[in-house]
Amino acid sequence: MRSVAVFLASSNGSDPAHAALAASVGTELARQGITLVYGGGRRGLMGMVADSALKAGGEVIGVMPRSMVEREWAHEGATQLLICDSMHERKALMAERADAFIALPGGLGTLEEIFEVWSWRQLGFHDKPIGFLDAGGFWAPLLGALRDIAASGFIPASTLDDLAVASDLPGLLEALQERLHSLPQPAHGKSLR
Repeated sequence: MRSVAVFLASSNGSDPAHAALAASVGTELARQGITLVYGGGRRGLMGMVADSALKAGGEVIGVMPRSMVEREWAHEGATQLLICDSMHERKALMAERADAFIALPGGLGTLEEIFEVWSWRQLGFHDKPIGFLDAGGFWAPLLGALRDIAASGFIPASTLDDLAVASDLPGLLEALQERLHSLPQPAHGKSLR
């Protein structure tokens, strides 16, 4: 795994633990020589993950629509800043540049991004693994709702099993590596169910 797309908030959120988590993820990715691919922002958790990766000597690829760059939201210090025309193009570029995808704490944008790449994997449009970093149980309510949706017959059990979930980054990276380039199927190791 050479690169990971991280989806996370452009705000700080209300819990300082989320900022510490974002910083630790950037540092650990850089330490392992994994390129950070992210939304290109300089504020909030996005800025923290990028700053910490850069400080640790890592490579950071930011992807941002031109209209957001013009509003001065872009991280000028990123190793590479890809400027595109739309949010759709942004997500496609991030998906193209990443070998795996991780959701950290965030809101609607984070959810939309991780669900889109997860549905693309389920449909066979890519074979890159998807994971939720569930530090402090942040994603537990959502994961419970997904289990309920599956119990109602709207998500196949194999799709839930295919999702990597861990409370720490080393565990999540290991689970993602196990799923790398495997088509959605019941996975080995920890699953959502």
